[in-house]
Amino acid sequence: LGQGAYGIVCAAVNNQTNEGVAIKKITNVFSKKILAKRALREIKLLQHFRGHRNITCLYDMDIPRPDNFNETYLYEELMECDLAAIIRSGQPLTDAHFQSFIYQILCGLKYIHSANVLHRDLKPGNLLVNADCELKIADFGLARGFSIDPEENAGYMTEYVATRWYRAPEIMLSFQSYTKAIDVWSVGCILAELLGGRPFFKGRDYVDQLNQILHILGTPNEETLFSHRIPPRPRNTFVTWATCPRSPSPGSFPKRQPR
Repeated sequence: LGQGAYGIVCAAVNNQTNEGVAIKKITNVFSKKILAKRALREIKLLQHFRGHRNITCLYDMDIPRPDNFNETYLYEELMECDLAAIIRSGQPLTDAHFQSFIYQILCGLKYIHSANVLHRDLKPGNLLVNADCELKIADFGLARGFSIDPEENAGYMTEYVATRWYRAPEIMLSFQSYTKAIDVWSVGCILAELLGGRPFFKGRDYVDQLNQILHILGTPNEETLFSHRIPPRPRNTFVTWATCPRSPSPGSFPKRQPR
């Protein structure tokens, strides 16, 4: 079904129930401490969120042999494709599709946030869809809990999270006391990609990503930057850039209904 830096996912059939399952092989679990923490975090969160209709279900897992604890297998709910494949396919989607997909993402995200957990990697590739257009949020490897008190989050909320095109600007500005808003930003980027058929902020690098955001949303004033307690170095660099006016949003999607 797919593979990435941390493992591979394939489809299989449960011989007892004759139902399809997705087997996720997480490799090199203990090659680095951060990889072990991500694997453990994903397993615990999938167990915690089990049962919600918009979050992928973890059925079971293999316990690795103690003499060769280098990989583990997760048995998860099988879905037919991800939202990225649907967007790439170019198949025509209606406003009803857009509304249904975003509604399901927000339902799952509300449940995740209600447990004071941030997903931190929402993107079309981590949203699984079946033939009935049911959508489920997957891949909790970068997710983690957070506190409503920003001071408690400072120091352990890492900066390099989320795929660049869906990454909130406060993360790129080294603001470590970020909140649930970073996931909501990612949902907005996904909605724009659904409407336009391509990534909305497709930055080549960190600087280009911020420039593309500013070109659409405009440059925030210094008062806004100070109120969000952006660290001095990125804040000072930010204010030296050329000021961009806010772009009128209807021009981005002229054929879409504003509702």
